[in-house]
Amino acid sequence: MNYERAKAYLSKRGQQHLLDYYDELSATDKETLLNDIENTNFSVLAHVGQKPKKLGKITPVNAVTSSDIKRRYSQFESVGLDFLSEGKVAAVLLAGGQGSRLGFKGPKGMFNIGVNRFLSIFEQQMNNIAEVNAKTGRHFHLFIMTSRANNDETIKFFKENDYFGYPRDRIHFYIQDVAPTCDYSGKVFLDEKHRVSLAPNGNGGWYSSLVNSGLARIMERDGIEWLNVYSVDNVLQRICDPAFIGATIIKRCGCGAKVVKKVCADEKVGVLCNEDGKPAIMEYYEMPEDLKNKTKKGELVYCYGVTLNYLFNVHELNSTLSGRLPYHVADKAIPHIENGVRVTPEKPCGYKLETLVVDMVKMMGSCLAYEVERDREFAPVKNATGTDSVETARALLEQNGVIL
Repeated sequence: MNYERAKAYLSKRGQQHLLDYYDELSATDKETLLNDIENTNFSVLAHVGQKPKKLGKITPVNAVTSSDIKRRYSQFESVGLDFLSEGKVAAVLLAGGQGSRLGFKGPKGMFNIGVNRFLSIFEQQMNNIAEVNAKTGRHFHLFIMTSRANNDETIKFFKENDYFGYPRDRIHFYIQDVAPTCDYSGKVFLDEKHRVSLAPNGNGGWYSSLVNSGLARIMERDGIEWLNVYSVDNVLQRICDPAFIGATIIKRCGCGAKVVKKVCADEKVGVLCNEDGKPAIMEYYEMPEDLKNKTKKGELVYCYGVTLNYLFNVHELNSTLSGRLPYHVADKAIPHIENGVRVTPEKPCGYKLETLVVDMVKMMGSCLAYEVERDREFAPVKNATGTDSVETARALLEQNGVIL
């Protein structure tokens, strides 16, 4: 794309301001800007200004409870182990985030959760995976989604740590797709005079990004039927848990979600429920007060919080590639060029456009709520101190026998 084509292209979309500083740029920077413009998905901006959909009829889900799992564990595990042993299951780690909220510069997975020894979040999660590999005698494929900001550093860290003993040909890195950021009127920001402001397209973009990276060929080649998606945040994640896999398959569900019982109505976790008879996850800030506080026999009716550990059927996932996955508009403080100077606002100044994994669950048509014991499987590291923090995660790791 040359300057004249870019100018015409942007004029049709009301974004010609992206060329305001073109004449000031070096030849290399001009090429970079034109390349950004050519590869930016401006169509997502149609979601700016759209009113959110009205809430449907919300009802609670029936979960496979922790007591159900204990009673049928051997049956669930046997089926899951069969699928794992046949190579039909792979894992996807969502690791695009930075550790800034922890006071750490670098990818969040590199943060040291140890006390008397160095133990990164990545290493702890890989140790959890090793427990499953020991049962099956083989290593499943692990796809790791990074971001443009942390991809190189993440790959370097895995190399320096010899991939934590995992076969190199079973670990695959890919970068999450991005979407443009914009001001409140829908005008796309410049991150630098020669760079369009782009941000990761939300955790719902993990599968389309994987497919766009070309890695889907591995799934097709090796007959992978299920993907276990999990977040880097939780140091107690049980990845490719055979019993979870088996239960989801036995119950004939398109996906499964590991859930924990909420500690209180105001706990900041998304809640798995049904909306108009289909599985849905309602974020804590979206749930009406009457539903959030509703109780029956002294217990919360909407009690199952998601842990960002999902199992998806690959065939069902392909339906999410048709463009039907909605974008959500998030109000954010976005660094950008303003009057020729890069500013870093302290308050929200525009929008990031994100797809969410919760919408993928809804599109599956059926979702197994699989209750796990939070003290064994839920230790999120979101804050430096306080709730869901480094402190609480370390305490839970020690409680589970991990030497820190």
